[in-house]
Amino acid sequence: MKVMHIGEYVKGGVATYVKEVINYQNKSPEIQEIYLLASSTNSDKDFELPSNQISFYDYTRSIKSIFKAMHQIICEIERVKPDIIHIHSTFAGVFVRLPLFFRKKKYKIVYCSHGWAFLMELSSFKKNIFAFVEKFLSIKTDKIINISLNEQKKALDLGFSPKKLELINNGISSQKRILSTEFKVNSSKINLLFVGRFDRQKGLDILIDFFKTYKTTNVQLYIIGDNVLKNNQVEIPENIINIGWVDNEKLDSYYELFDGVIIPSRWEGFGLVAIEAMKNKKPIIVSDRGSLPDLVNNDNGYVFSLNNLGTLRMILNNLNKKELEIKGLNGYEYFIQNFTSEMMNEKIIKLYKQIL
Repeated sequence: MKVMHIGEYVKGGVATYVKEVINYQNKSPEIQEIYLLASSTNSDKDFELPSNQISFYDYTRSIKSIFKAMHQIICEIERVKPDIIHIHSTFAGVFVRLPLFFRKKKYKIVYCSHGWAFLMELSSFKKNIFAFVEKFLSIKTDKIINISLNEQKKALDLGFSPKKLELINNGISSQKRILSTEFKVNSSKINLLFVGRFDRQKGLDILIDFFKTYKTTNVQLYIIGDNVLKNNQVEIPENIINIGWVDNEKLDSYYELFDGVIIPSRWEGFGLVAIEAMKNKKPIIVSDRGSLPDLVNNDNGYVFSLNNLGTLRMILNNLNKKELEIKGLNGYEYFIQNFTSEMMNEKIIKLYKQIL
């Protein structure tokens, strides 16, 4: 079969997902040709495909760009003539499916929002608009992949057709890439790590405000990441150590150094950092939002309330290295049984074959 992946801003977690899928499908005897089409703006460029199978369309988030992007995408689809179009993220879902209400569909469509927009921290009006648009566009969709149990439940609650919904958990490679690093931590302390964008969704500001008042000599917080917007600088207090941006291939080497990983997101479609931590045998300390509590399902971490940070204080006050080590091992077993790239990709190809 011939598969075409289409995304908008293919970076961060979406890029990690797409790369895992493409790398697996490159080796699959079920798939003869793979193509990728993504925005030239804010997309990674290092995908393991020949240059003639990767295309980038001109696009920035504006009304004028949307129609131009739609035209370029339609032209590329007509050129490639795929059997399956696998769409990644909300805006790409609009670009591909909206024109199909005015033209004949000659291929099967699989859509993954990578986190429903109507579950984000938005006004009720905007949430309802996003929900209406997604349900409307689902008419032109053969299958919708939900990346977590929480996403699946919310879609069902909103009345999406159960026949169109498929739960396929996010997955990552179980292979660890340990590279040498000169970075060191104080092993006499409990060292916790935050990994993510410095934006509102990921909740770093919540951690910063918490640690301004949480004075302890036993727990040390480190952060890896960077600002998304240059005019949105985050001030890091002295008792938090900012490692800065770390390339994805080096992340395993840093996870190795820490006792646990903390994820204070305000909303999360899945929580890729959580399974990266599990893969590296590290326990997770997560907020009670989105899919995150479901990932602490094997005595592999802790859940705290964003509305009551006293729960986080209680967790941190009672941490000890032995318990963290045991929970990290539990997390690794949970990862191997549920969240590997191979499991995810086998289910995706099975889905392709089913709709064909």
